[in-house]
Amino acid sequence: MERKNRAVFLDRDGTINVEKGYVHRIEDFELIPGVPEALTLLREKGYLLIVVTNQSGVARGYYPMEAVQRLHRHMDEELARFGAAVDAYFVCPHHPEGVVDEYKRVCECRKPMTGMLMDAARDYSINLASSYMIGDKPTDVEAGLKAGCRSLYVTTGHGTDASAAVQPDVPRFRNLLEAARAIVSEAEKRRSE
Repeated sequence: MERKNRAVFLDRDGTINVEKGYVHRIEDFELIPGVPEALTLLREKGYLLIVVTNQSGVARGYYPMEAVQRLHRHMDEELARFGAAVDAYFVCPHHPEGVVDEYKRVCECRKPMTGMLMDAARDYSINLASSYMIGDKPTDVEAGLKAGCRSLYVTTGHGTDASAAVQPDVPRFRNLLEAARAIVSEAEKRRSE
């Protein structure tokens, strides 16, 4: 029987980098402290690291898809400086109120829908039940839960909004590093049982 991979799905803006509203320019990209360490820890424990990001700014005409790809190359370079990396990026450029016809639509990939997670699970042979979704918005949490992952909420980015309607049983952490440590601790506890 084929052994499936475990993954940690990661929202981007507000979880990995500082939320500045439609981040697409390299000069606006800023890693949240502790992110490289968190990614390295998770990767060392055997998790694939998959970024799943809504980028409605593409559909809204704020920037082209090439800007998203350029920013992800920059992010890879920044992470590499710390010896960290992600395995893949899945991007939803769609929005039903977009102005760019190619991207103006209701889709299955825009979180809280599960399309990006399901595509990644297929492409990378991921066992969703042994995987996690981490994000700073209720839509991130919901996408993870709908896909069958454990979801974790970080209070960076939009997560600082105390009124965020996140399900009460979803664990909350101050940042990605705390969430990563909790995942590793849980996995070690299960292994010792």
